[in-house]
Amino acid sequence: MKYLSEFRDPELAQKLFAEIRQIVTRPWAIMEVCGGQTHSIIRNGIDQLLPKEIELIHGPGCPVCVTPLEIIDKALAIAARPGVVFCSFGDMLRVPGSEKDLFRIKSEGGDVRVVYSPLDAVNIASENPDKEVVFFGIGFETTAPANAMAVFQAKQRGLTNFSMLVSHVLVPPAIEAIMSSPVNRVQGFLAAGHVCSVMGYWQYEPLVQKYNVPIVVTGFEPLDVLQGIRLVVAQLEKGEAKIENAYPRAVQHTGNGPAQKMIEDVFAVDDRTWRGIGMIPHSGWRLHDAYEAFDAEKKFSVTDIHTQESALCRSGEVLQGLIKPHECAAFGKECTPRKPLGATMVSSEGACAAYFNYGRFVALDEVEVQNYPG
Repeated sequence: MKYLSEFRDPELAQKLFAEIRQIVTRPWAIMEVCGGQTHSIIRNGIDQLLPKEIELIHGPGCPVCVTPLEIIDKALAIAARPGVVFCSFGDMLRVPGSEKDLFRIKSEGGDVRVVYSPLDAVNIASENPDKEVVFFGIGFETTAPANAMAVFQAKQRGLTNFSMLVSHVLVPPAIEAIMSSPVNRVQGFLAAGHVCSVMGYWQYEPLVQKYNVPIVVTGFEPLDVLQGIRLVVAQLEKGEAKIENAYPRAVQHTGNGPAQKMIEDVFAVDDRTWRGIGMIPHSGWRLHDAYEAFDAEKKFSVTDIHTQESALCRSGEVLQGLIKPHECAAFGKECTPRKPLGATMVSSEGACAAYFNYGRFVALDEVEVQNYPG
């Protein structure tokens, strides 16, 4: 496929593997932040083909995975109400709440709809003035501009029957939380290219300086990931720490100015709870006071819903890179994609789902792996 096949070239992959093997001399632990990168790594066996000195830690960069259980329960409570049209991207419909998911609410008569843009939900509100239309606005910085535009458009059009359940999180505070943790093992990061295409990568420069940690902005195809790993390892071996952009075809230093302006107009930085990790200060967005009328949590009075995570699920440790998915006792047993205990198994980008779908049922050191030649 044009513009994709060149980033999956096996000969170029062999050369990158060879370069990595030539420069690595000691163990390094590198975290890929994005769940899309995790799936590329596991699907293509990149982690198994790298030198044994390099450990890839799967980070918290899946928006579905880090959406708190209580937000899911709030979504379910709103979606079950008569007269509500609850709109969401499809990846949220199977994420389990405490007792149900959005598919179950839909089967019980709730008007739950899959949309492909938050602006679709705005149009539904315009076409159904007798209904309360709610959009489930989750994600990292990548989806924030479109969600902000939806709220902005609803206000401009005078739609009093539209609101948004917001659960936005930010990558730089998550990296800071990981690096400041007393159990941190991460020595370098592959930053999420799509996040940086919106926000740029200037926000990572203070983290590089504060924690002396290499960060490389990385894409999602196999060669993108390998190039990112090569650059991080090269820095680590030289004792360097800087920000590098290995995804220049999509990312600029300052990012997308108009998108950032829209975000700043609609959203305000706030403390945010991450599923499995806990509260990270200044790590999310809420609606600005000027858009408070569009806040679904307040509109439907669900702010007092609080729930507990499954005692069996260890997704929090997976998200922090403390364990691999197969090291959880429930993995592949009580917890499968058909009956997930947590979002890391049900999400299309979750690390647990990647390990399950690509047959990682045993520890990697139990698998005999033949590296690429060269």
